[in-house]
Amino acid sequence: MRPVVLVVEDEPLQRLMAVDLVEDAGFDVVDVAGAAEAVRVLESRPDIRVVFTDIDMPGGLSGMQFAATVRDRWPPIELIIVSGKRLLRSDELPARGVFFTKPYKKHEITAVMRRMVG
Repeated sequence: MRPVVLVVEDEPLQRLMAVDLVEDAGFDVVDVAGAAEAVRVLESRPDIRVVFTDIDMPGGLSGMQFAATVRDRWPPIELIIVSGKRLLRSDELPARGVFFTKPYKKHEITAVMRRMVG
């Protein structure tokens, strides 16, 4: 069974590109448009190994708040956090979180995902 990655991205084109990246890397993918929906998926899918999330999302829960929620409620899940608008310092990241700026390099994210599930 292939590892499952949850992609959380509100921009449809960016989400499609992220889904393609995850599938091309050999993982199964579940994709959602926002943090609240992502929490519902995590509550019902114990097979999620990695969360790939954008920081900048509309609605009540930001990507950083969502990442903190994942770390608190699902500590084993690995986190990849991306943004095209912000730079994060390492002390702003949740434990074991990895940050990439957009546009990101597919091969770098693929390598990190493989390391995370390896």
